Amino acid sequence: MPNPTSPIPTLPIPTLTVIDHPLVQHKLTLLRRRETPTARFHEVMREVSQLMGYELTRDLPLEDRPMETPLASFDAPLLTGKKLCLVSILRAGQGLLDGMRTLLPSARIGHIGLYRDQETLTPVEYFFKVPEDIEERLVILVDPMLATGHTAVAAVHRLKDAGAAAIKLAVLVAAPEGLRTFHDAHPDVPVFTAAVDERLDENGYILPGLGDAGDRLYGTR
Repeated sequence: MPNPTSPIPTLPIPTLTVIDHPLVQHKLTLLRRRETPTARFHEVMREVSQLMGYELTRDLPLEDRPMETPLASFDAPLLTGKKLCLVSILRAGQGLLDGMRTLLPSARIGHIGLYRDQETLTPVEYFFKVPEDIEERLVILVDPMLATGHTAVAAVHRLKDAGAAAIKLAVLVAAPEGLRTFHDAHPDVPVFTAAVDERLDENGYILPGLGDAGDRLYGTR
């Protein structure tokens, strides 16, 4: 079996970034463990999302502005350009949102409620709320799992319909099938993940994966 935390070289997706930092990979392993309890699962997911946030925001523009230190005056770098919006796909996306919001406290927050129909594996929307000025913001869409890809595809369609022009997708674990589906639908949206796993099973779950992220996050199973 291939190493599930390594990128699969047969995926020709130029917009894919696999975050292979040792701390991210270590904490992802803790999330994968069957015996990790709910409280610890939530804590580690928040920690991983903060670490991923550094990579997601690596290309934010800076500009020099004059400032005073206790000893001297000089031009210091500060963030400039588009404002940020963090959008969570409910409910599991809240686990990643918590950590990124700590890292980016001034970001506006949006939510998209989608669940996967267990018969068709297609997404069904039940809630959508984002900032009115979303077209002026860089949107970071978060969801722990990119399995079939249909939920993420639907979420990005809704964001684009609402006016979002700059979007990044952040997931913990992705399946090759979901990456292909997402890239075919939204080749302009970069995807950041901590791991590309082996495949989907017959029920559309990622193998080896980490189970149902929402149930493990909230202890509902």
